[in-house]
Amino acid sequence: MTKFAAMSNPTIELAVFKELQDTAGEDFVMELVDTFLADAPQMLSALREALVAGDADGFRRAAHSLKSNGHTFGAMALGALARELEHGGLAGARERHATGESPLDAIDAEYTRVAAALTQLRNG
Repeated sequence: MTKFAAMSNPTIELAVFKELQDTAGEDFVMELVDTFLADAPQMLSALREALVAGDADGFRRAAHSLKSNGHTFGAMALGALARELEHGGLAGARERHATGESPLDAIDAEYTRVAAALTQLRNG
């Protein structure tokens, strides 16, 4: 049984992940996974910092990076949450924050699931 057959976590769309491996090579994709796992917490922190500082461009860039990386690895829910933040922009996030909703909690929780799934894929 391959690691793809063994992996039942829907957090990562395995067909997308497998296609990435087929296109770029398994070893290179594992390097990309490691880089993403190291960089994503900084992107999430940049989102929070931009929200507090009122940095619309920094907020959009961090959300865009998370969206792109999520989609690359098949983490479609993470990508969708990041796209929502990117398109809603800082104003949308601040509006949600003002009503007591933390607009970044959902993306933090989804990243935690994605990180666990990617780690499982990486470790076979």
